[in-house]
Amino acid sequence: MDSFRIQGGRRLAGKIQIEGSKNATLPLMAAALCTDGEITLRNVPCLSDISNMARLLRELGVQVDGESGVMKMRVMDQNKVHAHYDIVKTMRASICVLGPLLARRRRAVIAMPGGCAFGSRPIDLHLRGMQALGAKVELDGGDIIVTAPEGLKGATIFLGGPNGSTVLGTANVMCAAVLAKGRTVIECAACEPEVVDLANLLNAMGARIEGAGGPRLVIHGVESLGSADHVVIPDRIVAGTYAVAAAVTNGNVTLEEFPYDGMLSVIDRFSEIGVHVELLSGADNPMHATVRVTSERKLKPTQITTQPHPGFPTDLQAQFMTLLCLAEGNSMITEKIYPERFMHVAELSRMGAQIYRQGPTCVVAGGAPLHGAPVMASDLRASACLVLAGLAAEGETNVSRIYHLDRGYEKIDAKLKQLGGRISRIQE
Repeated sequence: MDSFRIQGGRRLAGKIQIEGSKNATLPLMAAALCTDGEITLRNVPCLSDISNMARLLRELGVQVDGESGVMKMRVMDQNKVHAHYDIVKTMRASICVLGPLLARRRRAVIAMPGGCAFGSRPIDLHLRGMQALGAKVELDGGDIIVTAPEGLKGATIFLGGPNGSTVLGTANVMCAAVLAKGRTVIECAACEPEVVDLANLLNAMGARIEGAGGPRLVIHGVESLGSADHVVIPDRIVAGTYAVAAAVTNGNVTLEEFPYDGMLSVIDRFSEIGVHVELLSGADNPMHATVRVTSERKLKPTQITTQPHPGFPTDLQAQFMTLLCLAEGNSMITEKIYPERFMHVAELSRMGAQIYRQGPTCVVAGGAPLHGAPVMASDLRASACLVLAGLAAEGETNVSRIYHLDRGYEKIDAKLKQLGGRISRIQE
């Protein structure tokens, strides 16, 4: 497995562009199953998760041309309904094919999904939504079998769970409901920008979805969907990661295609800490802005609680933990989405971080310098957190198991080098 070797202590400076959103692209790709027309996606990032989703769609009878930049998809075979374990185990987002398959082909056989290992992430809300639309759900040999031989019917569905709304569950139910008979109401729908992006694509295909971006979606079913050409939104988690990279190195970095309007909670915490996100352009189109990120010499502690959007995103919790290790004073991070998502704490401690965990809350005693050390990544965002720590640390850091990063960051080592970081990929 490849690893990163990082020499810390270099101030980052320069300009890079944020790639398209992974978490938006995967459900957008699955939506191609809802139509016989051609779906064109632009600004698709070059990631292993995208390649795996393309492979899955091909197994489900979709012709997929291109796996980054511009991607064109068209259904060629409507008879394939089985998403096999060998692909599904590689990423949790493969569950996104459930709703489209059920709506269009009235049957879906999906292996239980995989992805990053940081606690239980059940799909019961997905299945509850399908049942509310009239589907039958069975489990057989590790496969979920969902059928609706008479088609789906609109319903009122509550999608709230113990940790808030479900993004992929909302995407699945929305894709199923657009082809159901009648009117569907999704209450406690996810409000994330990625859900809005999917609704925009589906509406461009001929769907009738109202309320995207709010907690209540109203969907009027249609007979069929057609072709569409769609530009994927920039990745707000990648944008936040590079902004933290600028902050932990006391850098001066300009980020283009910065989804400012989708990151207001993040920008608020940056301001509290002493990191400045200056809007240079894009006030008229704030999901495609250009910003300059700088930081004060003395960073301040803060409190962070992860929440569903528009709250602070769980996918930036680990990166901000690295940042708060450098703040002078005690900070508190509470994880409300995935309470077990603290596998990076032990590795940061190896680098000299002073972090004390009690259940879903960590106290970060900041101010002490970080020191380079061999560390091992456990999941996608934890990997990013350790790379950021390596950039800020004194000496050399080796981050192993970086295949996680290739799932969610497009050529992160090359972009950090472009900004002046000393990072190299070691092939083992």
